Amino acid sequence: MTVHKERINALQERLLERDLAAALLHFSRDIFYYTGTAQPGWLFITPGDAHLYVRSGLDFARRQSSLSADRVSFNRKLSEIVTASLGENTDDLRIGAELDVMTVPQYQQLGKVLGSARIVDLSSDILEQRTIKDAGEIAAIEIAANVLEEGHRAASEGWYVGMTELEASAIVEDGHRRAGHEGVFFVRQPDFTMGRGPLASGENRQQMSGVVFTVSGCGLSAAVPAGASRRKLKSGDLVIVDIPTCVKGYHGDQSRTYCLGEPTKRALQLHESLRLVSDRLIADIAPNMTSGDVFERACHHAENAGVFCSFLKFPDGKMAHFVGHGVGLDLNEPPFLSRGGEEVIVAGMVLAIELHLCDAEAGMIKLEDMVLVQDDGCRILTKTDRDLISVPLERVDFDKIQASHGVVL
Repeated sequence: MTVHKERINALQERLLERDLAAALLHFSRDIFYYTGTAQPGWLFITPGDAHLYVRSGLDFARRQSSLSADRVSFNRKLSEIVTASLGENTDDLRIGAELDVMTVPQYQQLGKVLGSARIVDLSSDILEQRTIKDAGEIAAIEIAANVLEEGHRAASEGWYVGMTELEASAIVEDGHRRAGHEGVFFVRQPDFTMGRGPLASGENRQQMSGVVFTVSGCGLSAAVPAGASRRKLKSGDLVIVDIPTCVKGYHGDQSRTYCLGEPTKRALQLHESLRLVSDRLIADIAPNMTSGDVFERACHHAENAGVFCSFLKFPDGKMAHFVGHGVGLDLNEPPFLSRGGEEVIVAGMVLAIELHLCDAEAGMIKLEDMVLVQDDGCRILTKTDRDLISVPLERVDFDKIQASHGVVL
């Protein structure tokens, strides 16, 4: 039995438990999860069958999907798809759908086709199933973590004083792409735009866009107010990089804080404290804890480390309400490790432990790592050095070269 068949079987059991006649899925990440292809279409799953109807890319879908060829068809007409799967009469049936990512026109179209059948939200059931990763998924995430390391290596070798945040970001992204990053990331919400990920230096680390509730960077314009800007890197700058990767559909997520040259004593002390909090929290996380328990343990360790007044804080005094999230086919997915959270931690989950300190003197410092929850504790999946990373200043300073030659760019 293929892994996709096992996943479909698990969803079919859930349909029976919830007294649903079928699941009608349209979101590309979910179709990929259950079939192995992300070609656009509708995946119709009943308690006894599964059939993928694509509206384009049939040859791709049949090659990529683990469904048999006769269970992958071309059909763009939703009315014909529903009739083929459920028959002419859908009265009083309950049909599951991904309402969290369904547009109003899609919902209206589905409602028109289903008539008096009731459309039921199946999103949380699918996301709960996806939280526990199998061996293949973990392997893909580990590759994505290796690709993150290549971006770090490129930064360490290619950054120099005088380059812009945009250029620094491009060096990291180039390292990722050359190592196999697919060049996209997925977040399960509409109208989410963040470029390729945050990079912020110097005072920009304290500029928080409303796009994400974390270090965001300023971006290049008001159109996409997050990510790298054209600010030039200076000697002594702290730089936070939170640029994700995606390999075989699965994400890698880590944040590191760099210093152009030697960091101040205060910055080193803060980062050491943040690393200590992270280490202790990761050592604590175990199956059967709740997501709220994880948040409270993080705050406990920050208090014991003497940095609670700066922990998870932002320059405006507000405090982040979470210390991490799941990682998988979406960059941010359940469980969300938030204050008061009731999601239960289970072996097989991959979590991003995302912590930061905001200090009046040193500014923002961040550390984020992916961990795999196991029965006997957590294993860190990210590869990059977890200390404050110093980038040597023995780099070409183009500002000085331009000035010495009278060149203005």
